[in-house]
Amino acid sequence: MDSINFRTGYGYDVHRFAPGRRLVLGGVEIPYERGRDGHSDADVLLHALCDALLGAAGFEDIGHQFPNTDPKYKDISSLILLQKVHELISGAGWKIGNADCMVLLEEPKIYKHVPEMKKKISGILKCENISIKATTSEGLGFVGNKEGCSATAVVLIHK
Repeated sequence: MDSINFRTGYGYDVHRFAPGRRLVLGGVEIPYERGRDGHSDADVLLHALCDALLGAAGFEDIGHQFPNTDPKYKDISSLILLQKVHELISGAGWKIGNADCMVLLEEPKIYKHVPEMKKKISGILKCENISIKATTSEGLGFVGNKEGCSATAVVLIHK
């Protein structure tokens, strides 16, 4: 009997808010007065997910794969980065069992955008087991002060 190889990965990302930028989470543009500062579209949810997948498969992190010093990644959609990560790990024989993601931000509320986020992510990862949750920091810290937001992701991959 062949044994199945399971691995888990964890990802985290944070970006500060900035005027004049779009707010993109999970590949979905969300109406808000400020976006996030970053070299790409600063999608903290997808960046955390990319890092979780890369770590689980034993690859270097998102910063090594898509350096912010490379102009070809300037303002790139993180959906493209997620697609490239999926190609990398699936090329190494890995399949995604599930992803559990958490976004931490005070505002705006994102619950009505979650189904579209899940649809976009599921389509790229070829996995229906995608969980996206959101919470606040109850007014504490940089998230609570509305200076930025962060996201975490945990994944299970298998061969």
